[in-house]
Amino acid sequence: MRTLRFDSADFPAALQSLNRRAAPAANVQQTVSAILADVRAHGDEALLRLNAKFGGPAVDAAAGLRVTHEEFTAAARAVDARMQRAIAESHENVRAFALKSMRHNWHMHNRQGVEVGERFSPFGRVGLYVPGGTAPLVSTAIMTCTLAAAAGVPEIVVTTPAGREGQVAPALLCALQLAGATEVYKVGGAQAVAALAYGTKTIAAVAKVFGPGNAYVVEAKRQVFGQVSIDLLPGPSEILVIADRTAKPAWIAADLLAQAEHGADSQIGFLTDSPDLLLDVQAEVQRQLLLLSRQSHLGPVLEAGAFFCLTSGLEQAVAIANDYAPEHLALCVANPDEIAAHIHTAGAIFLGGWSPVAGGDFLAGPSHTLPTGGAGKSFAGLTVDQFQRRTSLVRFDESSLRHSLQTIQALSDLEGLDAHARSAEVRFDG
Repeated sequence: MRTLRFDSADFPAALQSLNRRAAPAANVQQTVSAILADVRAHGDEALLRLNAKFGGPAVDAAAGLRVTHEEFTAAARAVDARMQRAIAESHENVRAFALKSMRHNWHMHNRQGVEVGERFSPFGRVGLYVPGGTAPLVSTAIMTCTLAAAAGVPEIVVTTPAGREGQVAPALLCALQLAGATEVYKVGGAQAVAALAYGTKTIAAVAKVFGPGNAYVVEAKRQVFGQVSIDLLPGPSEILVIADRTAKPAWIAADLLAQAEHGADSQIGFLTDSPDLLLDVQAEVQRQLLLLSRQSHLGPVLEAGAFFCLTSGLEQAVAIANDYAPEHLALCVANPDEIAAHIHTAGAIFLGGWSPVAGGDFLAGPSHTLPTGGAGKSFAGLTVDQFQRRTSLVRFDESSLRHSLQTIQALSDLEGLDAHARSAEVRFDG
């Protein structure tokens, strides 16, 4: 496990490496560019070929990639009552949070008497990417699809990897059905994003693409931006914990390992001004590691994707956190609200020791689809308003246009656009 100390000679260089900006690796960029071009040029044929090449189901026709009504029915029978209750409770909280944070139409009159306002309407068709990989991410289905349905999106298209056998986890299908998915396809990777953005004969193009994924999925979203809109750039999971001497080492270690088990490319970090706590947390990580099942994921993260840092104080820890821009920031300190007031780049902040990140991953209400890899400097997490289009509304009448005319004329003259001025003046001719 990598350990950093504020009093070491190499600390400034180490801090520089923690000031991240989301950027793709060159090989990922090139691979994704080729995949997108292939699907754009060859449609279903490329989609089928690439899906089979990268581990998806080998089917004869692209129509076979769509999850059928019979598969949804079988999934509902296969999921036990305990799991169905858990899915329903998570969905209820996420939906309630989404409905509370919806944007609503408004209007006002400006100084010249012009009526102005905004109308918010749902996108007509959106695409959601739900990772499959090493585990069926039921929670991601809930925390993307539920928001789309709450916003009133009529066509909610989901792509998710299914493996060679062509089976989507029953619990995932149950969650998608409850959350409001209208189409589900067994397609993963950059080719899924390409199909959503460009459209094929089988999968009609969408207006906006949402959801987390691996480096190739995130890069695909970056490259199709402009062809479609995207939500944010959420990649592999990460957590940063800031703690003082009041924190419990076992709780911190458990939070770190919980995010590390998402996959070998996860990132975990710990900042404290207490030398004793630093050592205790490292010892707890090693002790708890032996009790967990996903060793093939946890080991690589601790070796290459973890850092434990002793800071000169909590003020320095806050500065490091803002440079790092973590997906999840846990504040295990005596005064979490005071510290949180100085955090400006985290995807989500978990206040106090009793707030495990897993609670936000599964149940609390805000979506757990959050910016990673330093993207928090530019992006916020997924919210229901991202499923809404904003349209500006303007209504002049004779009086308000007359009161606006001099300003329109002056600015038209300033920019050398006499037709602009004339378009207002003509209404008062004769």
